[in-house]
Amino acid sequence: MRIVILLIMSALLSACSTSFPNQMVEGQTFPAISGETLEKKTLNIPQDLNQNPVLLLIGYKQNSQFDIDRWLIGLDMTNTLVDVYELPTIQGMFPRMFSTVIDNGMRKGIPKELWKGVATVYADGEKVQKFTGNENGNNARVALLNKEGVVVYFYDEGFSVSALNRLRKTLSALNDEE
Repeated sequence: MRIVILLIMSALLSACSTSFPNQMVEGQTFPAISGETLEKKTLNIPQDLNQNPVLLLIGYKQNSQFDIDRWLIGLDMTNTLVDVYELPTIQGMFPRMFSTVIDNGMRKGIPKELWKGVATVYADGEKVQKFTGNENGNNARVALLNKEGVVVYFYDEGFSVSALNRLRKTLSALNDEE
């Protein structure tokens, strides 16, 4: 019975989605959005990011968590120091109706000490997806914002070492400017 309910929910969730072509957003200001962390605190992006460079790992599907995890491991293994936020970003009215269930599911799978860095975006989900595009939804959207909220690095083709190295180079140049 549980599997049947999950299949029905999955079908309804995907039916509410609008497809947006992928965009290259480097040089553009990230849209003002808000989400709720797994600690149940509102996070306004980019306003609440303390004017520091920040890396957003944006996921549009549950399967994008695999890609996000590879980015997090790569950042950790290379000792890349940057504030990172995971943004599960879900568009549509139906997912908002089940936001508590979805967020509780994430809380069960994510260690509590990481909850402050995971903010689910529901109401502004379509805004983010339209901004970056959501084709190839299993790939994370990796966006490095400067202190003004401008996207200075963007990548949406799945994790690669060369993409990580380009991110690190961009971050280093950004830190040198300060």
